[in-house]
Amino acid sequence: MANLFAAYLAEHHGDLEEYLDSFFREKTDRDDLESYLYAPLRAFSSNGGKRHRPLICLLAARAVGGSAEQARSAAAAIEHFQSAALIHDDIADNGKLRRGKPCLHITETVGPAINCGDYALTLVTSAVLDDATLDDARKLRILSELVAMMQRTVEGQALDLGWARDRRFDITVNDYLAMATLKTAHYSGAVPLVCGAIAGGGSEEQIEALRSFGLDCGLAFQIQDDLLNLVGDAHDKDHLSDITEGKRTLVAVHALENPAVHDEVERLLGAHTSDPAQLARTLELFEQTGSLAFAHNYACTLVTRAKNTLAHVELDATCRKLLLAMADFFVERLS
Repeated sequence: MANLFAAYLAEHHGDLEEYLDSFFREKTDRDDLESYLYAPLRAFSSNGGKRHRPLICLLAARAVGGSAEQARSAAAAIEHFQSAALIHDDIADNGKLRRGKPCLHITETVGPAINCGDYALTLVTSAVLDDATLDDARKLRILSELVAMMQRTVEGQALDLGWARDRRFDITVNDYLAMATLKTAHYSGAVPLVCGAIAGGGSEEQIEALRSFGLDCGLAFQIQDDLLNLVGDAHDKDHLSDITEGKRTLVAVHALENPAVHDEVERLLGAHTSDPAQLARTLELFEQTGSLAFAHNYACTLVTRAKNTLAHVELDATCRKLLLAMADFFVERLS
């Protein structure tokens, strides 16, 4: 049976496309500025993924009794942040492809790509400030959430990049969970829901319940992404790339906490290998230590807790079903 939330994403994927595109159109009469900034950003934004972040923002507004229209600018702001983060991440990681197309720093060179990402960051605030449908109090509260989200995401990225730069393998499970919560859970789960609930006029109880729900779901989403890279589609171009890049995923740090295999796991991750035999050996160690099962079980526990959080909160019945299906969707992507 198809997941209800997956069907929601598929049905509403295009709902915000024209609105998002409006942020890059008719901005200047200078052809060179269009060529160097707005056109590349427009093309990057149009090559979006499932748009789950903006779509759950709209969903949260409806869940608390508001309308999707009220949350449109907040949803766009979150998607603009996503664009900026991906552009900058691709540069930091020396990425080559993003969603099947060359990364922006490949097509535009590094300097212009950084500048495009910087401009996308300005849209996070201006999208909300320029929304005439929101009163000032809601604007300020949404902007406060968005600023905190950006700060937390950058903090999480600092840990992730710093651990890799300093070749640290003393990272614990708790270290990973703190990093992933900062880097992913706030902006992939909690803040889109919170901003939507604020825009839709939700109560404090509804807002905070959706925040807690979103944090747990957002963390589960990241853990499942880690697992997909290891045991997902073997034909995917990124399959096992987390091992090659030596990423400190939940699976990896759990294995590193096992003294019997610590040194071998550290050696394999530190080698940045793409040798099939070494990749297979790393996966074997992850299986042997129970680290794959640990990560999957942890994600499932988070989803169960998230669903329990919504059990006694008043929400629109249809939207509640979609939110619960979202929690399941985040851990069903391996099946």
